[in-house]
Amino acid sequence: MQEEPKFNYGKTFLLGFGFFAVMVAWSVYNSFVPLFLANRFNLNPAAIGFFMTLDNIAALLLQPVIGSISDRTRTKIGRRLPFMLVGAPIAALAFLLAPVVAVPLLNIPLEARLPLFVACTMTFMLSMAIWRTPVVALMPDVTPSKYRSQANGVINFMGGIGSIIAFLIGGKLYDIQPQYPFWLASGLILVGVLLVFAFIREPRIYDENPNLEKPNLWKSLVQIFRDKQHNAIRIFLAIFFWFVAMNAIETFITLYANHSLGMSEGRSVTLMTLNSLAFVIMALPAGLIGGKIGRKRTISIGIVVMIIVMTSIFFIPPGTLTQELFSLPVLGAVPVVGLMLVIAGLGWALININSLPVVVDLTDVTQIGTFTGLYYLFSTLAAIVGPNVNGWIVKLTGDNYASIFIIGPIFMVAALISILGMKSGEAKLEPESGKF
Repeated sequence: MQEEPKFNYGKTFLLGFGFFAVMVAWSVYNSFVPLFLANRFNLNPAAIGFFMTLDNIAALLLQPVIGSISDRTRTKIGRRLPFMLVGAPIAALAFLLAPVVAVPLLNIPLEARLPLFVACTMTFMLSMAIWRTPVVALMPDVTPSKYRSQANGVINFMGGIGSIIAFLIGGKLYDIQPQYPFWLASGLILVGVLLVFAFIREPRIYDENPNLEKPNLWKSLVQIFRDKQHNAIRIFLAIFFWFVAMNAIETFITLYANHSLGMSEGRSVTLMTLNSLAFVIMALPAGLIGGKIGRKRTISIGIVVMIIVMTSIFFIPPGTLTQELFSLPVLGAVPVVGLMLVIAGLGWALININSLPVVVDLTDVTQIGTFTGLYYLFSTLAAIVGPNVNGWIVKLTGDNYASIFIIGPIFMVAALISILGMKSGEAKLEPESGKF
């Protein structure tokens, strides 16, 4: 009798350093690159907004394809690690150089600094797209099906820690020297990837049948719709819908708090920090809950929580939403709307932690990278469409930023309908060949 595979928390935390490195880098990029563009190069908000969507466009074009290519890769160190070993050092070097060419540390003419800064950041974006999908695909590669929700909780917990380090330590370092957060991220990228390379060994599942047809992203996507694979179609549509809804909050929450609730800009930013901290706290429990009561049920509970919270924020009077309830160290006073966004963060963790395991368990081990790429295809498409759709809705409602909290639930309801129609995606009972 084949021994049932066990879940190794220690190895999973080590694997999580890969996603930790990814989130440190992107958090620094999203937080400090706009400051450089505005304060160092005097770009207008429209230009900055366009520049900050380029990473999503690069991800949309490259990450799904890279995931499929990694499925077809055959090397002595595995399918995923080569992409990390190539992409991560390039990303670290580009991030190291970006602030150097932007500030007058070197004898570079002012008119040459912006093109060099753009070259560095574009190199960073492209190199990150090379290895993000493979590092995420490593989790289901090495984790038995029944433990993938728990493992994804660990991975996202590590990613959340990376974001918190970028926000808290990076912010303090930026006040000392603007280039320091970039250098911190560069170092942590290399440390994270080296730890994964040193301690994680990929399963050689393709050795069992080297004549298997190698996966292809677009062929797989076409086949999903041609063969009417309803479960796959439903989960990918649900992913698109709930990311559109979540992007409404992430993109416009600070403007909503500032314009609709009358909060200062600083307090507006704190609201999303509360949401992110709640997600990190809930990451591990969300995986355990998904493993205990089922992924579809856990995701559905998370969606219902998000619907209730967003709808409540829309209907509760602004005066009530801004009432302070209690104070937290560093973050300060927490108003009613802040507590509601904490609850939303808990619900979002139930959704996000369990969605990738659903996706990868709709396929076999040979196509995990391909389906991970499709996960990023639909989530990244939502990251591009969402802000634009919600922005137009805000504009059509007379710059009423509160409208995001009535439009968001509509997309969440669509996601819930898609999820409830699924018949599979839970943990598989049969033993899998992939192990640490």
